[in-house]
Amino acid sequence: MTSEFHEQDLTGARFERVTLSGSTFNRVKLDGASMRSVDFSGTRIRGAFFEGTRLRGVELVDVEISGELGHVVVNGVDIAPLVDAELNRRMPDRAKMRPADADGFREAWAILERLWAGTVARARTFPEASLHREVDEEWSFIQTLRHLNFATGAWAGRMILGDLSPWHPLDLPWDEAPEWAGFPWDRAARPALDEVLAIRRERQAMVRRVMESLTEEQLASEVSRPEPGWPQADSFPFRNCLRIILNEEWEHRLYAERDLTILEKEGAGQAPVPEEQG
Repeated sequence: MTSEFHEQDLTGARFERVTLSGSTFNRVKLDGASMRSVDFSGTRIRGAFFEGTRLRGVELVDVEISGELGHVVVNGVDIAPLVDAELNRRMPDRAKMRPADADGFREAWAILERLWAGTVARARTFPEASLHREVDEEWSFIQTLRHLNFATGAWAGRMILGDLSPWHPLDLPWDEAPEWAGFPWDRAARPALDEVLAIRRERQAMVRRVMESLTEEQLASEVSRPEPGWPQADSFPFRNCLRIILNEEWEHRLYAERDLTILEKEGAGQAPVPEEQG
């Protein structure tokens, strides 16, 4: 019999010699928890925060980690700068995603638009059904575009331009986002690629206009959006809004390219050629 726990406070609970194999934890707080002799073999963790976590006497073999690294010490070595340097070596444009001035932000955005144009062109060689496939439980290609539409709407449309509800019904927030009233939330939707790209072009043009008029004074300023909704923040650095957009665009394109490669290897890499009409 499967036990289910919903909306319960189990703070301070003690589990000893308990089997939780195959269990599902969704929006569960484990901050401050202590785990000893725990078997995580085959475990998948997404959308998690490990700030201040200490792992001692662990075995990390055949482990894949994808996320933001900062002061990650493995056997006495901070590996974050090493990983960062290696990624920059592999992808020289990556270092340009952390600009210091207005011209640098403009250059970074131009790079992203160019790279994304190539990725979209590659995606068009796939049958559209493949662009709705979720690879390894990640977003599909079309869902990724919908999420980027959401991100630019949030950080450029709402935070910078002051549109308190910039959403399109097809925008897609992150999976763990609270279900606020008026927030777009339809992960199951299957819009056509061109339908999503039409919204995408509008959002890209919006960011481009922000970048074209960007000044050093703006970069040094702060924005406030205390109104209900998301993002909601007081005195948030203007430049950080743009850096979040750059990061979202850069990282999600890499995810999209990775998944297109997997689909390609599975034989889903070419759209059918229409038959000639006699």
